[in-house]
Amino acid sequence: MNPLLSIIIPAHNEEARLLDSLKRIQAFLQSQDFAYEVIIVENGSRDRTAAIAADFSRMDTAFHVIQETQAGKGRAVRRGLLAARGEYRFICDTDLSMPIEEVIHFLPPQAEPYDIAIASREVPGARRYNEPSYRHLIGRAFNLLVRVLAVPSIHDTQCGFKCFHAPVVEDLFTVQQLDGWTFDVEVLFIALKRGYAIIEIPIPWYYFPGSKIHVLRDSWHMFMDLFRIRRNWRAGKYAPRS
Repeated sequence: MNPLLSIIIPAHNEEARLLDSLKRIQAFLQSQDFAYEVIIVENGSRDRTAAIAADFSRMDTAFHVIQETQAGKGRAVRRGLLAARGEYRFICDTDLSMPIEEVIHFLPPQAEPYDIAIASREVPGARRYNEPSYRHLIGRAFNLLVRVLAVPSIHDTQCGFKCFHAPVVEDLFTVQQLDGWTFDVEVLFIALKRGYAIIEIPIPWYYFPGSKIHVLRDSWHMFMDLFRIRRNWRAGKYAPRS
C-alpha cells in the first residue's frame, strides 16, 4: 500500500543542518496516524551530506536516500518526486524555514482539493521572520518578472515548499527541463497551461543564513531561465508524453 505522504528533501552540501532537520521531520511524522516516506536526494555534495543521510536511513526504514552525481535543485527534485510513491508528494528545503508541522495544512481534510499546493510567504495570513530587507526586495522584484513573463497568477513561486498530487507529478515532471533554481517556475508554467488547480497556502517562514543561492550570479541565470521557459513552450518541449 502506497503512503499518503512522501517528503522529498533535495540536499546539496548540507552536512551542517541535515541531521537536525531529519530528526525534526522524523519526530513530527512519528506523531501522525498516516503512512509516509521521506526521500533524501543528495546531489553532487562535497561534504558529508551523503554519509549523514545514509546513516540516518539505516536507523529508520521510512527514510530513503537517492544519490545524483550532479548538482542542481531542479534535477534533485525531479528525481525524488518521480521516485516517490505517496499520494501527496511534498518538496521540503533542508533548512526547514517553514516549520515541518505546517505540512498538515497541505493534506486533506485541512486543504481544499488541489493539484498543486504552494507554501506562500505573500498571501494573507503568511508571516516572514528575520529576513533581511534586501533579500525580500530582490525576491519581490524577481516575482514581478515571473508574473509578467511566465506565471501571472501566483504571488510566491520561489518558496521551497510545494506539494503535488501524484498524477500531476507523473504528468509534469516527465517533461520539465530545467535543472537549476528556476525549475519550480517552469513546472507552474506548464501546470497553468494544462489547467491544473493551484492553491497558495499561507505559512510562517523563517530566514536562516546559509542559503545556497548566490544572489547576483543566480538571479541573472534565473532571469534568463524565464525566457528559456517561453522558448521551450513555443518549441513544443512541454507537450504531454504519450
